[in-house]
Amino acid sequence: MSEQPAPHSPQTPRTPHSPHTPRSLIVTLYGAYGRYAPGPVPVAELIRLLAAVGVDAPSVRSSVSRLKRRGLLLPARTAAGAAGYELSPEARQLLQDSDRRVYPAADPADEGWVLAVFSVPESERQKRHVLRSRLAGLGFGTAAPGVWIAPARLYEEARHTLGRLRLERYVDLFRGEHLGFTPTAGAVARWWDLPALAERHEAFLARHAPVLRAWEARSDTPPEEAYPDYLRALDSWRHLPYADPGLPAALLPAGWPGVRSAAVFRALHARLRDAGAEFAAVTQTG
Repeated sequence: MSEQPAPHSPQTPRTPHSPHTPRSLIVTLYGAYGRYAPGPVPVAELIRLLAAVGVDAPSVRSSVSRLKRRGLLLPARTAAGAAGYELSPEARQLLQDSDRRVYPAADPADEGWVLAVFSVPESERQKRHVLRSRLAGLGFGTAAPGVWIAPARLYEEARHTLGRLRLERYVDLFRGEHLGFTPTAGAVARWWDLPALAERHEAFLARHAPVLRAWEARSDTPPEEAYPDYLRALDSWRHLPYADPGLPAALLPAGWPGVRSAAVFRALHARLRDAGAEFAAVTQTG
């Protein structure tokens, strides 16, 4: 489940996403651990788990209220009668879609492209803005006015997103391959702002590569230390695949930092996720 970034021009640099807002951390918490809880996550547990990453109780409550208004969290009682929140069906679908992004293969295969071609009447121009925003938020690049492109594996998520927003009647989706005339690697550099994406990967590396090195230097993995480091790394990482859709390495510049940032995240995930789950184990008694 991702809070998708605002739309941008493929040739306009973007300011790197500021990680670790309370709302973003709550979404990350549910994606990492909360959705596997045996029932609703009690409010007291949300406050405990967010306190471990520096979020105070009022910020947790206000952020939960916003997520509830968006229909992503639903109020519910635990078996012991404590007040809590569970994911809505829509939120669970969003998380399932995002799993394919957040935990990608080491080197995504080149499976061709999905094209989104849309036409919106002038009388409904606001829907045109929403379409552009959502396609950009899914990681689509701009091939031409009204023609957006992404790796073919993003088809299912694009279909779910456009259907959920009731925008499907304005869009046709196609699968295909790029046949020229510009070499595909050169065309990719037009469709996406690769220097801006590289900056975001470098920012992730600056934050989290030192964390990985520190963990690699020790033999123990205490849950109370693993949990905040993992949650912060996941919170930083999960936004990146919605800006950089995971283009095949052969189409990217030499020394692409996304290869290194993905390796750092995979290593942190392997080292910290399960230990963090021990700290995050939800107490249903509230």
